[in-house]
Amino acid sequence: MLVKTLLNRLEKHKGFVYVDVRLEEGGRTRLLVGIRPRKGCKPLCSGCDKPGPGYDTQPLRYFEFVPLWGILVFFAYAMRRVDCPRCGVKVEKVPWAQGKSPTTTTYAWFLARWAKLLSWKQVATTFHTTWDTVYRAVQLAVTWGLEHRDLTGIRSLGVDEVAWHRGHDYLTVVYQIDEHCRRLLWVGKERTTETLEGFFREFGLRARWVEFVCSDMWMPYIDVLTRRAKSALHVLDRYHIVAKLNKAIDEVRSKEAKQLEADGFEQILKHSRWCLLKRPENLTERQKVKLADVLRYNIRSVRAYLLKEELNLLWEQPTPEAAAVFLQDWTFKAMRSQLEPVKKVARSLRRHQPLILNWFHAHGTISAGAVEGLNNKLKLITRSSYGFRTFDAAQAALYHKLGRLPEPQRTHTFF
Repeated sequence: MLVKTLLNRLEKHKGFVYVDVRLEEGGRTRLLVGIRPRKGCKPLCSGCDKPGPGYDTQPLRYFEFVPLWGILVFFAYAMRRVDCPRCGVKVEKVPWAQGKSPTTTTYAWFLARWAKLLSWKQVATTFHTTWDTVYRAVQLAVTWGLEHRDLTGIRSLGVDEVAWHRGHDYLTVVYQIDEHCRRLLWVGKERTTETLEGFFREFGLRARWVEFVCSDMWMPYIDVLTRRAKSALHVLDRYHIVAKLNKAIDEVRSKEAKQLEADGFEQILKHSRWCLLKRPENLTERQKVKLADVLRYNIRSVRAYLLKEELNLLWEQPTPEAAAVFLQDWTFKAMRSQLEPVKKVARSLRRHQPLILNWFHAHGTISAGAVEGLNNKLKLITRSSYGFRTFDAAQAALYHKLGRLPEPQRTHTFF
């Protein structure tokens, strides 16, 4: 079957015909597919999409198409200019490419789909193109997907910040974390009040239909969510609370281990970090033995560990009222523990007690576990790309892989 026959079957364009296909050798082999306008078919103005009389013809241009058997394929076409009565003289609009792009739309979608599976550099190397071409293809897919995505039925939002560069460079991410759909809704630069305000300005009146919002204890987020999502139940999830307490315990352990070493005592806390931080059911046999050995001593790290394990009982309380009493008792013990990092967490829990108790009002139906799962995927995306230099590139990649964006129906997919 001839290449031209295949193209007429899979990639037919109204008002244009394929005239010849020739193999060009010398340097890198490429396949050139000639195109001409159908007789009597007026060119379309690229400004208003209306047909108009021809003005003149430009030199031959080449548009890169999907490779065939590893051979580069190009459409060759001399663009016409239109004498449009509304827009003036304009270069015609062609159906296989957008604007001045030297890449066909079909090839752009082909690259964008591969970019979901491989890094952009790998895609560029595999298909003998450039990183910039892959980037523009992903941008095309993201722009189209954002314009056509369905934002109805969003009931639960997860808000978090993620470090994406060394230092203190953060991204604010907003996820939909409903059971039936978990995806990235929005990503913004920095983790400020103004950043999250930007999401709600774009989200608009849809915020009225949100029933649950989950976030950490970062005050700029809490302030914005209190004002912008008034009808939603704002939950501070257990993941962030446990993470804060684990950080406090590790600080106590580290400081005490150094003090014991300086005082010449036995190094009982050596290799005990994960024994104190992991859940008991997740410990290895060796770690269980080490933990049992550490718990024989009345030291600060052990007291901190026991307070952490006691706090885990908070999530087993049957009612919000019982949880409030338990949390009050626990913070009282923590404040009398003489462990400053733990006392700092206790003060934070007291300040945010109403939001913590909302977890019980929501009957545990919303969890930051989904948020952290998506965050792990986000970090993997940025790590596999060895760090994006610009925010626009990072934003495009994250929407592309985590946004569950729709794609247009095409006559043929190439994989």
